[in-house]
Amino acid sequence: MLNAQEPRSSSKKPRISDHVRFLHSWITNPLKTGAVSPSSPGLARMMASYLDPHSEGPVIELGPGTGPVTKALLERGFAPERLFLIEYNPEFCTLLRQRYPGVTVIQGDAYAMDKTLNGCLPSRAAGVISSLPLFTMPVEERHRMVNEAFDLCHPGAPFVQFTYAVVTPVPLVPGKIEGKVSPRVWMNVPPARVWVYHRP
Repeated sequence: MLNAQEPRSSSKKPRISDHVRFLHSWITNPLKTGAVSPSSPGLARMMASYLDPHSEGPVIELGPGTGPVTKALLERGFAPERLFLIEYNPEFCTLLRQRYPGVTVIQGDAYAMDKTLNGCLPSRAAGVISSLPLFTMPVEERHRMVNEAFDLCHPGAPFVQFTYAVVTPVPLVPGKIEGKVSPRVWMNVPPARVWVYHRP
């Protein structure tokens, strides 16, 4: 007989870490999952720092995964109802809805964000923040997607993208797509940088 103070053999499912979820997703579909592990808190905070919670409009997050950048945006002061997340992986979508009540999570293709959002944005966006694996796409498709993002945003709003690479994931086009890069975030696996793009 079990002592009242002793735990019964648990029937609960063991908690799966976000790192395991990411690795499984990457193995299953590496072209849709941009990393083998979630962004570190430091990288997530760096990305979120380029969006101003006092600006008007919603924020579109592309490829949120298990939600480290979502968490950083909420901690930065964005209300949950301002966040619109587009995630391809249905298991991640379920997890995000459980973790972040009030946030809008849309299962679909972030590379076709206007079609995926299907008019659900209440107004032009304050910016777009992305963890997508852009280098898996042709340059022309990257340019098209970033310009589609700008079309959904207020003039001058940023498109924020992290990368492990030493070059910009979105080639700059003077007068059309301009950008700047952050210092390297060493406390991430692997170390990463953040690019912030604007349409002049």
